[in-house]
Amino acid sequence: MTGKNAQNCNNNYLKYVRALDPPTKHFKNCLAAFGVGGLICTIGQFLRYMLEYAGLSGDELAGTVSVILIFFGCLLTGFGVYDRIGRHAGAGSIVPITGFANSVTSPAIEFRTEGYIYGTAAKMFNVAGAIIVYGVFSGVIVGIIYYFL
Repeated sequence: MTGKNAQNCNNNYLKYVRALDPPTKHFKNCLAAFGVGGLICTIGQFLRYMLEYAGLSGDELAGTVSVILIFFGCLLTGFGVYDRIGRHAGAGSIVPITGFANSVTSPAIEFRTEGYIYGTAAKMFNVAGAIIVYGVFSGVIVGIIYYFL
């Protein structure tokens, strides 16, 4: 193909793809992400108030709320509910701590047939491993900066 024919072929292909591809609904997607992410955070805040009323405080309170949210994120992932929430909410479902729980639990469930070591344990941190590494690295950098300031 010559340069002009290739360009014409590319333009025709792009027109074809645009005709079949549904238009993106940016406002609706942002609203759904904001609503679901906000709802998850509201549930976390509600848990915090209830546990604070029950007598927890400080690190115990923060840790307990985090563990409960992680548990429910894993539970909903196991039942297949979190994936449906993610399809509807997009980024709103991955921002809170429940999204991290989902990113660890999903590969563990998907690869469980390969065994505990090579399936569940090895694949569990494919997605979440990078988050952990960069999170720890960022924490170290911030700690060094804080130490010298």
